[in-house]
Amino acid sequence: MIYLDHAATTPCRAEAVAAMLPYLESHFGNPSSVHIAGQAAREGLDRSRDRVARALNARPEEIIFTSGGTEADNLALFGCFLQHRGRRQHLITASTEHHAVLHTAEWLRELGAEVTVLDVDGEGRVDPEAVRSAIRPDTFLVSIMAANNEIGTLAPITEIGEVCREAGIPFHTDAVQWVGAMPVDVRSLPVDFLTLTAHKFYGPKGAGVLFARRGVRFQPTVRGGSQERGKRAGTENVAAIVGLAEALDLVQQEQEQESVRQTELRDYLIASVLESIPIARLNGPRAGRLPNNAHFSFPGIESDIMVLNLDLEGIAASSGSACAAGAIEPSHVVKAIGLDHEHAVSALRLSLGRSTTRGEIDQTVNALQRIVQRLTG
Repeated sequence: MIYLDHAATTPCRAEAVAAMLPYLESHFGNPSSVHIAGQAAREGLDRSRDRVARALNARPEEIIFTSGGTEADNLALFGCFLQHRGRRQHLITASTEHHAVLHTAEWLRELGAEVTVLDVDGEGRVDPEAVRSAIRPDTFLVSIMAANNEIGTLAPITEIGEVCREAGIPFHTDAVQWVGAMPVDVRSLPVDFLTLTAHKFYGPKGAGVLFARRGVRFQPTVRGGSQERGKRAGTENVAAIVGLAEALDLVQQEQEQESVRQTELRDYLIASVLESIPIARLNGPRAGRLPNNAHFSFPGIESDIMVLNLDLEGIAASSGSACAAGAIEPSHVVKAIGLDHEHAVSALRLSLGRSTTRGEIDQTVNALQRIVQRLTG
């Protein structure tokens, strides 16, 4: 199989699996227990927190382990809403955010929040000045993703963060696609909350992180015990957290070299598709996008049909649309950048990874040519 769906999930690398195994076998104790078995698990948990903090240039106490990116996004948005409820009730986000943010924003609206959803330009970028104009005295949070999960657009998060700092408003960024692909240093980035999840950088599913800058106040949304310094109750998934820390360390060691390599492959893929398939359209910017992301529309061919045909060719890719109640609905991201319905329902995402080769790109382009020719006849 040629796997070109790394934006959905990555394979868990062998080093992460090996690091996890002791915490599934011999070090299986509850990290909150005081006996030897519990303290062995606690040591792995504490060591992993230190490793993640070093990788992000954060303090260990700023690292909150969660079940993944969705929970971390929810904790940032809902936690800030609860902290300021009754005083500051205005949230700012963007139309191209992941549903973990947009659906949480809708939920908060039902609970009394006012939500401003900013438009993006034709390449999916949020204008920092639009953020500045939207900020109000009662704004409790701005949440803008660092890199779009569908079209790969990189956001001007430094500029947006600086706008938020000037206004004294906390800034959250969903960096699920960014971490592992781009450098991350929370001491230099003007962010107060940052979300990441292990399975996007060759770690296990079920482990994520919310970086929460020291001094920024928010309420827990999962209540119970005092785990994670009272910010996220529940026994920690120690094995998955250990795998997350191992994978994050390794992907950061490789990041600079892999970014260059994948960018070259991405550009080769984009050029090959656009040159060989006349109906193809690139969505998002040619540059200023994730190193591993290529997103196209093939008007006249529904994206799910394209994905199924690629699967028959042994190529794993992702549809740009979601199936809801038996009907194909175009992605909210594709609609937000101004594409018409025909382009929106024919979107296809190809996302590269550590194992992707130039030969696989050639095979994929050849397969796309055959499929388009067959389906457009």
